[in-house]
Amino acid sequence: MSLETGSQPARPAIAAGNAAVREMFPFDDTRDLDDARRGFLGTAEDPLIRDSSGTVVWDLDAYGFLAEDCPDTANPSLWRQSRLCVEHGLFEVVEGIYQVRGFDLSNMTVVEGSRGILVIDPLLSAETAAAALSLYRRHRGDRPVTGVLYTHSHADHFGGVRGVVTEAELAAGIPVLAPRGFLAHAVSENVYAGTAMARRAAYMYGAALAKGPQGQIGAGLGPTTSTGALGMVPPTHDIAETGQSETVDGIRMVFQLTPGTEAPAELNIHFPDHAALCMAENATHNLHNLLTLRGAEVRDPHAWAYYLTEAIDLFAEGSDIAFASHHWPVVGRDRVVEFLSEQRDLYAYLHDQTLRMINEGMTPLEIAERMEMPPGLERAWHTHGYYGSVSHNTKAIYQKYLGWFDGNPAHLWEHPPAEAAERYVEFMGGADEVVRRARESFEKGDFRWVVQVVNHVVFARPDHEEARALQADALEQLGYGCENGPWRNFYLMGAHELRHGPVGTPTVTSSPDVLRALDLDQLFAALAIRVDGPKCWDADITIRWNVDGGRTHTQRLRNGVMVHIRGTGPAAGQPDAEVTLEEQDLRKVLLGTTTTDDLAAQGRATTTGNPKRITELFNYLANPNPNFTIVTP
Repeated sequence: MSLETGSQPARPAIAAGNAAVREMFPFDDTRDLDDARRGFLGTAEDPLIRDSSGTVVWDLDAYGFLAEDCPDTANPSLWRQSRLCVEHGLFEVVEGIYQVRGFDLSNMTVVEGSRGILVIDPLLSAETAAAALSLYRRHRGDRPVTGVLYTHSHADHFGGVRGVVTEAELAAGIPVLAPRGFLAHAVSENVYAGTAMARRAAYMYGAALAKGPQGQIGAGLGPTTSTGALGMVPPTHDIAETGQSETVDGIRMVFQLTPGTEAPAELNIHFPDHAALCMAENATHNLHNLLTLRGAEVRDPHAWAYYLTEAIDLFAEGSDIAFASHHWPVVGRDRVVEFLSEQRDLYAYLHDQTLRMINEGMTPLEIAERMEMPPGLERAWHTHGYYGSVSHNTKAIYQKYLGWFDGNPAHLWEHPPAEAAERYVEFMGGADEVVRRARESFEKGDFRWVVQVVNHVVFARPDHEEARALQADALEQLGYGCENGPWRNFYLMGAHELRHGPVGTPTVTSSPDVLRALDLDQLFAALAIRVDGPKCWDADITIRWNVDGGRTHTQRLRNGVMVHIRGTGPAAGQPDAEVTLEEQDLRKVLLGTTTTDDLAAQGRATTTGNPKRITELFNYLANPNPNFTIVTP
């Protein structure tokens, strides 16, 4: 699915701002383009990657328009970054290490071993990962996959694993390596809050937007997210500490754990036999997110800076090239040190200066407006806010240390958006008057104010067509001026949904394969999140599950809370119903793909007590809404 974009041209204020960017930075510097094209071996013959039904999940030619000059409807700096990100194909990093780039938001890295290959970060979708592996094999031979490595717990680095390994290969025992804590964090991100994250990711990456000068031109970190099948193969080997060495199929690796940086569970990898350093997503050609706009745990810039210093100390002397799971490599030992040092200074400066301003009493909005980056960092292309931004990263640091509240009691108990909007619009003279005044601001080029004030009309009078149209036009103009890819996509998606209605969620991260990877504790926790508390305040239900191996799990619903207890201790109480079955069948019951009645009819489960209480328990679960509204109430 590809959405049409608006037909509005860039207004003079936006066009002038974008023209000024062209004069500010060295656009004639081609070093990044040279690095992005270095080692090119070829690309796919068919630009369209399809799923089993024939639906296109990735189009390698979709961004061909980026070869043209940047128009007024795009920030030239983001246009340049996006142009670099869509250099697609198979690239030799060094002899024995290859990357497929431009086939998804992320890169897939292939390291050749004695018998086969180690696949690092197999993209987001099985279809794009399979196409990437096919491209590698076309140029390097049909080598078997002898290992898989996930650098961290974000879906674009594990979701395509089913496209590179078969069940037979997994059954044969090929290792799947990941940093300690990988599975727990992958679950919490993609399942517990997965519905909301996926919906917001539709805005952040703009995967459903039409590609073009007035539409989606990239996400800064890569082009966008693919829309194929997301899977999960749980790790078989944990990387538990910095300095740990592992050899897979003759490939020697030394690891550095970096928890709390770009992901809660992440690692860097040094390949001593190749003098190559993989920085995962800890050092890429942009300022990264400290709190991604799709939502996640707040990241720690102080720890991030520390681990970059540690990486220099541990690996720089033995690294002639650094590459990552996004973007293109940095070549040359001196350049590697310079790159990592500037990336380190980027996060350290944001951290330290935000805290300085916090301790001067500034609020998140004030800090975001006041923060300026040092000229020495601003001159480096790789420090620009193509993905993270200085503005929302400073707010993330504030949240990390002080939370959502800025200390002003006027902000302690504000009305929610729709109720506040009603009052604002009444105070401002009614919806028509607000729109009239906002249109004057629009003509003056004050789009930021238009978006802020007309939002009140949209939330107070969601059917006010003139307000929706003006809000969409203003959001579109803000998008045209953004250097940050996700900001542009958020603005353009908001404009589209105001004009045409919600489009849903192109990529669902809590896929069946991810759900199957949960252990029973995680499955019970995922169910507890779905309990409609007010609906069952008065309910008191206890169900005991006896599974193979003599293990017992008890679910108790009381006071609107579903608690999971292992065993039969005092906390478990006496069950209303008790079910004996195999674990694989319990998992199906918890995932909603079968019922205990169906299993009993098949002779696969035995129930004692009152089986109606089981049905009652599951009737208190609410289904999340993957298409909730964002720009309207």
